[in-house]
Amino acid sequence: RQVIAQPEEDLYRLLSSLQHKEFLYEQPAFPEVEYLFKHALTQEVAYNSVLLERRKALHERTAQAIESLYRATLDEHYSELAHHYTRSGNTEKAVEYLHLAGQQAVQRSANVEAITHLTTALELLTTLPDTHERAQQELTLHLTLGVPLQATRSFASPEVKATYTRARELCQQVGETRQLFRVLFGLRTFHYVRGEFLTARELGEQLLGLAQREQDPALLVEAYRALGSTFFHLGELGAAQAHLEQSLTLYDTQRHRSLVFLSGGIEPGVFGLSYAALVLWYLGYPDQALEKSKAARTLAQELSYPYSLAAAWVYAALLHQLRRERALTQEWAEAGIILASEQGIPIWLGQGNVLQGWARAEQGQSEEGITQIRQGLGTYQALGARIFQSYYLVLLAEAYGKAGQAEEGLAALAEALTVVDKSGERFYEVELYRLKGELLLAQEGKSQKSKGKSQKSKMTDPRPQSPDPQAEAEAEAYFHKAIEIAQRQQAKSLELRAATSLARLWQQQGKTEEARQMLAEIYGWFTEGFDTNDLQAAQALLGELH
Repeated sequence: RQVIAQPEEDLYRLLSSLQHKEFLYEQPAFPEVEYLFKHALTQEVAYNSVLLERRKALHERTAQAIESLYRATLDEHYSELAHHYTRSGNTEKAVEYLHLAGQQAVQRSANVEAITHLTTALELLTTLPDTHERAQQELTLHLTLGVPLQATRSFASPEVKATYTRARELCQQVGETRQLFRVLFGLRTFHYVRGEFLTARELGEQLLGLAQREQDPALLVEAYRALGSTFFHLGELGAAQAHLEQSLTLYDTQRHRSLVFLSGGIEPGVFGLSYAALVLWYLGYPDQALEKSKAARTLAQELSYPYSLAAAWVYAALLHQLRRERALTQEWAEAGIILASEQGIPIWLGQGNVLQGWARAEQGQSEEGITQIRQGLGTYQALGARIFQSYYLVLLAEAYGKAGQAEEGLAALAEALTVVDKSGERFYEVELYRLKGELLLAQEGKSQKSKGKSQKSKMTDPRPQSPDPQAEAEAEAYFHKAIEIAQRQQAKSLELRAATSLARLWQQQGKTEEARQMLAEIYGWFTEGFDTNDLQAAQALLGELH
């Protein structure tokens, strides 16, 4: 009635005629029935038979009718309006509704649909005159587009970098401080996920400076969290804890929940709690770490954003891996894998596979575990992601060690060391050196066993083989280096693990008292987590050393 100026009875008569001839069929709907073409080909022929200018006019009038009739519920019709205004040739209106439809799709996690709407809007925008308003619109579109691109093609993809780089140029052009924060946040995340932590820290410090100048709590929450997580990867645990605590103190679930749609699904509360849990474990508070991880999962469940929920589950798996809890690592990794697969979030799929592979290897399924870890690393690296890479390579080395393949494990550690030197990702550096010592001893033990078997075939009463002093000296040096790094980083949990390895070696060398004193000192520092595997292993060894 709004589009075609004909009486209602004539319209119903025409619709009835088309139904009778089986061009259309009627479908029940509220508040009025809907009519659909029976065949798509009929619709296409009918549509193309209308002259182009007439078609444009009909699209324009249809869009205007929707705006008029559904003024109160216009948000339910953004996609339709974008479609009609795009076809009508009304570029300004088309861009406006394509952006609104894109934003709406982002909020529903319909990322592919969002990318389609927003890229179409950017293409149309190039046909408009080059004005300040157009630059402002383009900036807004790029910022919105960055979010679904990060989710579907990874934070480290070239498309993400291009989007935020262009947005930064536009910010300089239009002078937008608040939007500059979102741009720098996107660029910082790109470099962070690529494992370029020094650049990420520099951009994080710029973010904090902007947020402090604006005195905006929402921006401060994100800036402190971003810097805190970067400091964690750099192995600066004290700074990481201070920044994450600041972020969580300022965080308010209700006021800041909308931030998730502006930062690629990174909900600051969920990610802040998840990283705070990791930091607490490192600093020697395993039970408090567990509480923070539970809080992250609870919040993620309440908010129900797929990206953040998958992240909370994968980070829970990561914490349980650090606590050496194989079954729980596998359980949470599997939950993350399933959700990431359903939602098309490859970055959590890759990480989940690595963690589940480690759990399998620990439970005796060495070959399956190694295969899954390598598969997860492949998925991850194909996205351009390098964050956590040194950690995952250490897990691969550990799985090789479990399988009795010390040489392959040492090769994985050599690769991890290269990553550490290049990226500055030092949060798991302690384990890299500790495990290197353990694998050297395992390799030497295997060699000695092989020599013993060879001699046994030639001798009736072979003498026991003595350990290789050079291998032991090398291993001891690596254990000392691990302890030194752990002390510098304040990583008490990893210091305990390295001290346990060194004490066990000293025990074998007959240095029982030195081993007991050293291990008792670090073990005595702990006030919680006595049911965890590392503390129980240390306690058991202390019992042997007394």
